[in-house]
Amino acid sequence: MGVRVEMPSNQPIVLLREVGGDRYLPIWIGPGEATAIAFAQQGMTPVRPLTHDLFKDVLEALGQQLTEVRINDLRDGVFYADLVFSGGAEVSARPSDAIALALRTGTPIYGSEEVLAEAGISIPDEQEDEVEKFREFLDQVSPEDFGGSGPQ
Repeated sequence: MGVRVEMPSNQPIVLLREVGGDRYLPIWIGPGEATAIAFAQQGMTPVRPLTHDLFKDVLEALGQQLTEVRINDLRDGVFYADLVFSGGAEVSARPSDAIALALRTGTPIYGSEEVLAEAGISIPDEQEDEVEKFREFLDQVSPEDFGGSGPQ
């Protein structure tokens, strides 16, 4: 779904939506990752590559593909993810970094049933107008809204 800023804490969160269901998964992230995700969603290409752009370029240079991102665990309020590569390797990652990379590579993001059961929030169809308001917010948000200094 995208990134938003949670008030009053001013903490960015990324909100993932279950395909074919009514659950949403909110994950609190840092401002740098929020900016990286927002850039990818808006199709913005910085003059110099950000870390996630660099990682994508390295994967291409090595002939590897990111085949999926799995948000697979939640322990003590901390989410965990794995990057799964075409060569069979799996690497642990912060979900925010994994999402930023997945958006740049067009890779699907999966949340485990256990994580969705524990941290997912159901939004029934009658609350869909609230989701639409959030979508409108996402269309208007820019990376600068997260306090980042932008690409360098």
